[in-house]
Amino acid sequence: MNLFETFEFLSYAVTVVGLPFAIIVYLLEQRKERTNDQEEIFQRLSDEYREFLKLVLDNSDLHLLRRESARIEFTEEQKERRLAIFGILISLFERAHLLVYEEKMDKQTRRMWQSWEDYMREWLRRADFRAALPTLLEGEDEEFTKYIQRLADAELGKTILAA
Repeated sequence: MNLFETFEFLSYAVTVVGLPFAIIVYLLEQRKERTNDQEEIFQRLSDEYREFLKLVLDNSDLHLLRRESARIEFTEEQKERRLAIFGILISLFERAHLLVYEEKMDKQTRRMWQSWEDYMREWLRRADFRAALPTLLEGEDEEFTKYIQRLADAELGKTILAA
């Protein structure tokens, strides 16, 4: 075998072995990058929710951290602040829905989404939040609106059964 044949054989070997290996490595890196991107999105959304909870704490007179909505007569200013806070929350939920939710999710995405659905359900158990939904959902993403409305109906059904 001369030098030319050796190089030719090596080029075939690289093509047969190296090219598929390079493709596999590329695909694995792409998957890893997608996972990192998803986790970064989830972390940013979690940070925003934590900031939202700080806002709720700063407005403790609205009693938004109680499981049951407060049976207090609010002033007009308090009603306006409460509606604004609910609007911020709906916006955050919509952003989470747009960035994380998929019809068919892999295990990791499903795990991340489940925590957001839990947050939504927790707020939807509040009668005052559910009552504000028609106003809050005006102009929101249609798929998100349908999704959160289904959750609201389910939570309302649970509330009625519990009573």
